[in-house]
Amino acid sequence: MPLPPPLNRDPEAAYPEVAALRVALRDHDWPALRALFADADAATASHLADVAGEWGGVESFLQLRLRADPECQLARTLLGAALVRAGWRIRTGATADRVSSDRFSRFHDHLRRAEQILIDVTAQWPDDVTAWTQRISTARGLELGQAEARRRYQRLARHRPHHLPAQLALLQQLCPKWGGDWSAVDTFARSCTEAAPPGAPQAVLVAQGHLERIVEYGDLRGIGDHLRSPDVAEEIHAAADRSVRHPDFTHTVGWVSVRSTFALVFHLMAEHRAAREQFDALGPYGTPSVFRYLGDPVARLGQARTEAYAKGGDR
Repeated sequence: MPLPPPLNRDPEAAYPEVAALRVALRDHDWPALRALFADADAATASHLADVAGEWGGVESFLQLRLRADPECQLARTLLGAALVRAGWRIRTGATADRVSSDRFSRFHDHLRRAEQILIDVTAQWPDDVTAWTQRISTARGLELGQAEARRRYQRLARHRPHHLPAQLALLQQLCPKWGGDWSAVDTFARSCTEAAPPGAPQAVLVAQGHLERIVEYGDLRGIGDHLRSPDVAEEIHAAADRSVRHPDFTHTVGWVSVRSTFALVFHLMAEHRAAREQFDALGPYGTPSVFRYLGDPVARLGQARTEAYAKGGDR
């Protein structure tokens, strides 16, 4: 039986930009950090802001920087992002009925603090799409509603109409678990896919939208039946053809998550050859968080890779 290559347990290992970010944060090297963001495209900058928000001690580092330069746009944006990430960590990924009132209180406190910072940033720099992306997440966490989340996305889209981090954030807001509905999810995913050029990663929104039904179906059999239904299966394959299977698809920052999402969808569809194609392209990389709805993310990612290689045929 063919075996997949050993899995790199670091979901960010494929990105040299993340490695450079971690070195700058470890060394408290502000000039290097500033240069890294200056050179990054918008999607990369938003991704790096999320990664920086997970770095231990980043809030203290950024607050020191702001004492030296209170008007620093990057430091303010990154501090807002760090507070957002910290807030969501406090809340955890549990359903609302399993989150204690104390956790909700601390969660909302972090998001309100982030909001105050990010409101000022987007007022002074309305084209800061990283700050706007974070504000879509705060709108969801603070339960500000569908209209407000869409308003924030529309403000961002004036400057970056194909900003995948923001689109993924809004897609969550549009799900029924956050007050939306499946029609809104499907319409948004399809419109973003159709508007983006062929080879762009936006078609992953279609796959992600269908994956979110796991919450509704409650088990793998139900979601598998949904994904294998003729209309949905056809749409998933068309989305893959427009993105990860298109010759213009490029491995820019974020590509691992995009391919991992399609690998998971094909795995759940029992389309082992299609899943293996994605795992072959991923090599040693993978995004375990994509598999979070299936149980232990790393274990389920490993199981999906093993099954794709066992049943997907030789290549």
